[in-house]
Amino acid sequence: MPLSMVRAGETGYIQRITGKDDIRRYLGNLGFVTGEKVTVISEIDGNMILSVKNSRIALDKRMANRIIV
Repeated sequence: MPLSMVRAGETGYIQRITGKDDIRRYLGNLGFVTGEKVTVISEIDGNMILSVKNSRIALDKRMANRIIV
């Protein structure tokens, strides 16, 4: 399921990243790589605060839809 469907406080493991090469490269540089654990900290107005690789990152729902957990 897309990361945007995960509720606050839940954790998932990244199965794959969809989208064009530049989008996948961008998300990979932020730490969103296959097999990595990602936790949803909070969701406010469609924007998500995520914890990945001991960092907190904010993504909009459109980008979170590209991450499959």
